[in-house]
Amino acid sequence: MDVALANSIVSTATNLASAKTSDALNMVVLKKALDMQAVSAATMLDAMQQSMPQPQLATSGTLGTNVNTFA
Repeated sequence: MDVALANSIVSTATNLASAKTSDALNMVVLKKALDMQAVSAATMLDAMQQSMPQPQLATSGTLGTNVNTFA
């Protein structure tokens, strides 16, 4: 077996193992970033809901107090 061929095979195997580890690490970082983004979005939505006043429902009059339904 040629020494250059053996070195090439070892180098290729090492590069593939390194790429697999790197891909796994990149996926972990991506998941962490997505989780942080989800928490930030939920916090922002909660803040928006608290700052916006909710309108009062109609309790008297003809507008908004009756529901017309037809079968």
